[in-house]
Amino acid sequence: MSPQDILSKLLAGRVILHPVTIPEGYSLAQIAEVLAAQQVTDTKEFTKLVRDRTFISTLGIEADSLEGYLFPETYSFARQTKAREVIKAMVDGLHRVWDSELQAQAARMKLSLHQVLTLASVIEKETGAKDERELIAAVFHNRLRKKIPLQSDPTVIYGLPAFDGNIHKRDLSFLSPYNTYRVQGLPPGPIASPGAHSLRAALFPAEASYLYFVSRNDGTHQFSATLAEHNQAVEKYQKQYFRKRARGNLVAHGA
Repeated sequence: MSPQDILSKLLAGRVILHPVTIPEGYSLAQIAEVLAAQQVTDTKEFTKLVRDRTFISTLGIEADSLEGYLFPETYSFARQTKAREVIKAMVDGLHRVWDSELQAQAARMKLSLHQVLTLASVIEKETGAKDERELIAAVFHNRLRKKIPLQSDPTVIYGLPAFDGNIHKRDLSFLSPYNTYRVQGLPPGPIASPGAHSLRAALFPAEASYLYFVSRNDGTHQFSATLAEHNQAVEKYQKQYFRKRARGNLVAHGA
């Protein structure tokens, strides 16, 4: 480039923007990792601001952190963008999705945005199957209405000081406000950033009487309305499945 071309570009103020994708269901810690990997913003500043109540209030949000408020989608940022600008762009992304239809439905259900985000985040973490989210939402709404603990493993995991990838029996008794086996109702706040589908599911659950669900070990779940049905599903999809796996491992090792 000639000096004149360089000067023209500098005067035009054009900058290169880089696409940054925040996946659905990511926590604040995971979002910080994505931004750091893309060299978008200062990680320390970002991590501090998302838990700074004074800064958070300037965004019109009353919460202890911005967990769940940073909307997951693909953004375009220049390198070394100020953390507050990155955060504001993600909060603006949420407000674009939180339209008048969702606001009206939340008002009818007497739920605040914080409560909707909290429930939607649990739905997001419970299933990766898009056609199940309204059913998962139905289970949780039914439990909330009947004052039955949600008993959601993802909320328990979020409240643990450390997680090794497998949830243990002792974890279910760990004292935490996010342990929905011990605490009735919603946890204190979101456990991840829910996508648009989970937000809608939280507000428009399926019309179903289900109170339980269990993994089929293929990415989907078996839903049940009674404890007896649920126990049968647990036997079929969990206990029998793991017994077969254990026998298979013994055969594979020549036992």
